[in-house]
Amino acid sequence: MKILHTSDWHIGRALYGRKRYEEFEAFLNWLADFIESEDIDVLLVAGDVFDNSTPSNRAQEIYYRFLNRIAASSNRHVVITAGNHDSPSFLNAPRELLKFLNIHVVGCAAESPENEVVMIAGLDGDTRLIVCAIPYLRDRDIRTAEAGESIEDKERKIIEGIRSHYRMVYEAAEEKRSRLNKPVPIVAMGHLFTAGGRTIDGDGVRELYIGSLLHVGTDIFPEQIDYLALGHLHIPQTVGGSDFIRYSGSPLPIGFGEARQEKSVFLVDFSGNAPTVTTVPIPMFQELKTLRGDWPAIARDIEELKSEGSNAWLEIVYEGDEIAGDLRERLDEAIEGTGIEILRVKNNRVLERAMSGMDVDETLDDLDVTDVFKRCLESHEVPDDQRPELLSTYQEIIASFNEQDKMAE
Repeated sequence: MKILHTSDWHIGRALYGRKRYEEFEAFLNWLADFIESEDIDVLLVAGDVFDNSTPSNRAQEIYYRFLNRIAASSNRHVVITAGNHDSPSFLNAPRELLKFLNIHVVGCAAESPENEVVMIAGLDGDTRLIVCAIPYLRDRDIRTAEAGESIEDKERKIIEGIRSHYRMVYEAAEEKRSRLNKPVPIVAMGHLFTAGGRTIDGDGVRELYIGSLLHVGTDIFPEQIDYLALGHLHIPQTVGGSDFIRYSGSPLPIGFGEARQEKSVFLVDFSGNAPTVTTVPIPMFQELKTLRGDWPAIARDIEELKSEGSNAWLEIVYEGDEIAGDLRERLDEAIEGTGIEILRVKNNRVLERAMSGMDVDETLDDLDVTDVFKRCLESHEVPDDQRPELLSTYQEIIASFNEQDKMAE
């Protein structure tokens, strides 16, 4: 039984306004080719299939075309769970139809734990694998709010709610396995932030729950799970020192900060007594580069890219002493007639820094909504002792907004 662990496709995501549909299509074509060539039995997609809850028609077309190709191949299964970026109702809408194509979708926490258990059968009809297909667990799925709760009380309830949910789904899977009278591996999926997980600035990873950076420990997962396929973090990594608890990471660089990071998926093979995990590198479908320095250095780097026939997308970080008010015009002239595109220009002028007294290393593009709120607290000189409660309330509002299913009636 060969399993391919993927997550965080974020179909439809743009980079500084530049649409990336061709990249998503190239990745999914590569993925389908790999599944066919390696005779993969089960594809796992651990959340954030789309980048937002109202994906465009083009994003939907890319998604369904890929599923159609996989369904047309011989006896392959796909298990898809929703992430925090996805609309549960949108993913769930075609699930009864997709089930006939061996595509199993779980968009939200089910009322009965057994409805998150997927039995995977081989060509002979016998069950070969059991999947605990656990989606992103929204606050309302795992916690009952009470008046007067402290931040610590909320966090404790969330952690216990996640622990309880995984336990109940695993117990439902174990009960189904007990009826088989033979050893069958149990794999679980999840979309959350574990303690010690690595991120990178600008990767677009949202905080999931209110309060502090609520990262759960690996002790919340049943230790009997044979492999835990996680999503949410964009860097491929193991968790807690275990080879069998992993984030596959995003297949495409979400921002320029990930441009040098090797993207991958994980091939999990249950042919032996214990699973073996192989890292499978994903090709780079669109070159991203950051050029930094003064104007001569940037111009030289652009000329080098032109000589290579590059079609790179560029982030320019200008660090020269010259004010360079015509920087954008110079850049446009330098790339004219080439396939190079400049998506972002960051002008760190020394004179401007001295005149404004601002930290020009920081722009609005570099800030998330929490950073902006903190700047507002500072600019309005809100007393320090009032800020934690205001920040907590603000985070609760943002979390509630992010969890709204805009596609649901």
